[in-house]
Amino acid sequence: MNLRYQKRTGLRTRGLFFITAAIVVLIVAGIYIKDQVLPSTKHVKPDFHGMAKPIFVAGELQKASAIGTKEGIKLPLAVVQKNIDSTIRYEKKTKTIIMATHEKLIHFKTDELTGRVNSKPFELFFTAEQVKGSLYLPIAPLMELYGLQVKEDPSTGTVTLFKSGDQVQMAKTVKLKKEDKTIPLRVGPSIHKPIVHDVKQGEDLRIWKDLDGWYKVQLENGIVGFLEDSDVEMGEQITIEQVPASNENPAKKIDGPINLIWEAVYNKATDVSKIGPLPGVNVVSPTWFSLLDGNGNVQSKADTAYVKWAHENDMQVWALFSNSFEPKLTTEALSTFDRRFQMIQQVMSYAQIYRLDGINIDFENIYTKDKENFTQFVRELTPMLRAQGLIVSVDVTPKSNSEMWSAFLDRKSLGELVDYMMVMSYDEHWASSPRAGSVSSLPWAENAMRKIIEEDQVPASKLLLGIPLYTRIWTETPTGGKTKVSSKTAGMKAIQELIQEKQLKPKFDEATGQNYVEYEEDGAKRRIWIEDQTSLQARVELAEELGLAGTASWTRSFALPEAWEVLAR
Repeated sequence: MNLRYQKRTGLRTRGLFFITAAIVVLIVAGIYIKDQVLPSTKHVKPDFHGMAKPIFVAGELQKASAIGTKEGIKLPLAVVQKNIDSTIRYEKKTKTIIMATHEKLIHFKTDELTGRVNSKPFELFFTAEQVKGSLYLPIAPLMELYGLQVKEDPSTGTVTLFKSGDQVQMAKTVKLKKEDKTIPLRVGPSIHKPIVHDVKQGEDLRIWKDLDGWYKVQLENGIVGFLEDSDVEMGEQITIEQVPASNENPAKKIDGPINLIWEAVYNKATDVSKIGPLPGVNVVSPTWFSLLDGNGNVQSKADTAYVKWAHENDMQVWALFSNSFEPKLTTEALSTFDRRFQMIQQVMSYAQIYRLDGINIDFENIYTKDKENFTQFVRELTPMLRAQGLIVSVDVTPKSNSEMWSAFLDRKSLGELVDYMMVMSYDEHWASSPRAGSVSSLPWAENAMRKIIEEDQVPASKLLLGIPLYTRIWTETPTGGKTKVSSKTAGMKAIQELIQEKQLKPKFDEATGQNYVEYEEDGAKRRIWIEDQTSLQARVELAEELGLAGTASWTRSFALPEAWEVLAR
């Protein structure tokens, strides 16, 4: 009896187990079908991360919210820098916001309703303001300078930004047989993702990304989500209107290669009556302007007679502006917008008074800490000069590890800002070099140019090859078992006279691409790597081979007349 009971109980227990297991399997299968097979019908609200006025750029939600509404919308500086112009600058010390493009410089202060576009005032209806440690910019100057378009939707609070030149693919949702049926906009590219919005048939939208069978889209109300490609009908592609270029004062362009010479001006004006013919030279750059003090005042040695002479001889005048090679003054003058603007205004005034065609910026011997401020100065200066129809150029050294003479130069950014960049491809062996050598061997000069083209991506069409019209007479003197090295700078004429006087016979040096002589005198060895027609011809050919804009030679007073004939080719 007990045995039969136990058997019946065991069978009943096993039956319950299988029934329970079957129910569990059915439940799991149901969940799987619901979650992995059937489309999700769950609805969720748009996730704006708690922001009242979320900002979208190309379908991407930004990390900070806008404030204000309609014309009074203000955007966080961080969002503007990330998406519109990373170089927009706010100086806390002077409370100045600075925006610069190729042709315009806008600047205004956070607590003022008046700013300036280049030299002209403009009115703001809303000020920039600080909110919880973040700076917010009014949209008016951004629309003026960058052609920014802003679309606000009052129902969702979204603010969508469109940048000048953006390509936007427009589309609509398809029409269905059931006219009242909506199309689910999902939070992700899967039918199992929740629905963030029910989209009406034929509703306008923008496509921001094409995924595998899905589109990332944005509705007119600003909500972003994903639609299956079968639910989308493509429309036209529109281009956000670009800011028109200003042609008020176009710069005078140089026809053909630029053949520039620097004119070193020291204590007195250049006597143009003593300058002979300069065949082929189409630009002169006299060293007229220099930084006077840390407040940004500029000293001038400009000369109307020189400008008149140059223009009468079909040469443009790109006056040189230097920092006097004074690092401390430079730090002070670059430190604030007000001081930089002081320099800009004075240079502009001189350029107008003397009817100049361009400005050549020659800032050297600068602390690396001032790298960003120097680039910013050039960024602010260039649109102001272009507004006056001036050509802007900057001098740079070949790339090296020298802090004061090379490391402070952001050649890539400078190349984007200026019209031309002169590479001072000389002083390979400088005056106090511990080793005698060429001022500029051809392989070294070529390498200097290629580095800037390849590493800094400065177009060859903007670069001018620096050419030395001088050399150094090196003296190697044995002293206490060692060799003392010294040098003396000499122009082309002085070297030719020395060669004739001592009846020297130069030999071509394959390693440098130059003629070379050496001789003994007063118990020392004299060595000269000669700058002459042979080396000048090779430099002109190098500029042509690299597709450069031209050449820039230092300095006119060092040259022999035959140098101009070679450079003119």
